[in-house]
Amino acid sequence: MEDEVDRLVAAWRRERPDLDVEPLEVLSRVSRLARHLDRARRLAFAEHSLEPWEFDVLTALRRAGGPYQLSPGQLLTQTLVTSGTMTNRIDRLAKKGLVERLPDPSDRRGVLVRLTDEGRDRADQALAGLLDQERAILAELSTAQRSELAALLRQLTAPFDNIPG
Repeated sequence: MEDEVDRLVAAWRRERPDLDVEPLEVLSRVSRLARHLDRARRLAFAEHSLEPWEFDVLTALRRAGGPYQLSPGQLLTQTLVTSGTMTNRIDRLAKKGLVERLPDPSDRRGVLVRLTDEGRDRADQALAGLLDQERAILAELSTAQRSELAALLRQLTAPFDNIPG
């Protein structure tokens, strides 16, 4: 079975036989798959009236476990955005009734962001929809192939995920 990357690689091999274009065979497919995954994620989230960034914040809170709250700093660490961006996101989610700000009992000047019941329900439903989309994307692979692919991708991404700062 030939795909678009096979055609792209063949064209580069023809046009630039002096270059080793082998990395394109893997990373161009990863890039194309990321675009398909992004579309599937947006569809799954839109069905629950969420933007991808909203899902990221809500699910960070949901994964924290009861009482489903984190400090803005903890949310920054998990979502990799700036402090100004996070403040804007919390404001917007609070206006929608999906999160609420509470005083931090351990820090008089601090706040905690807590998931509301509606926010938790929306996150849970969107996650279920996302998993359906992702299962469909992976349907062509056997369980063993999915495990092997996960291990190989972990090997590639771990060094990036473990860079300090």
